Amino acid sequence: MSPNGFLDKLRFRLSGWIRPRMVVGFVRGDGVRLMRTRISNTTRVESPQRLDVDENVFIGHFNFIDASGGLTIGEGCQITNYVSILTHSSHIAIRLYGAEYLDHREHVGYLKKPSVIGPYCFVGPHSVLMPGVSLGKGSLVRAYSFVPAGDYPDFAILAGNPARVVGDTREMDAPWLAEHPELKPLYEDWAR
Repeated sequence: MSPNGFLDKLRFRLSGWIRPRMVVGFVRGDGVRLMRTRISNTTRVESPQRLDVDENVFIGHFNFIDASGGLTIGEGCQITNYVSILTHSSHIAIRLYGAEYLDHREHVGYLKKPSVIGPYCFVGPHSVLMPGVSLGKGSLVRAYSFVPAGDYPDFAILAGNPARVVGDTREMDAPWLAEHPELKPLYEDWAR
């Protein structure tokens, strides 16, 4: 680990004793420093070496980000507060093995699937994304949604338990772009 990586980890841990706050700058597993990515000091990232995150990402307070099965978070994503993003599940294996679960290595019933959150997605508070979720770019997950494994289209608005597609973010964005046409080239730059 580089000296800067060690100092970043130390700074991150010490900041938790003070108060919840956003830590600006994130060092990805490949050593790339993302100066415009912000992650709360109260968010737990499991297996950070399996987390492929892009620039301009915001991950708020009190989240659980499990990258053990592989997790990609695209540019400009916002993950609010109290969100769980999972890439593994052991609940079946634990029931199958009972008290001997810890005595075994390769477990039957242990699920591990990569997940992808496309660029410029928004994940609302108290949502759960299960292993194997693939959100298309520009998608929005409403608060308190439970998103099962599956591929979801670009610009999908997802809501419910289980979540289903209930709208399209482009329709939501259209009035804003009509009122502020100067933003249309910026929007189209990533949305194409």
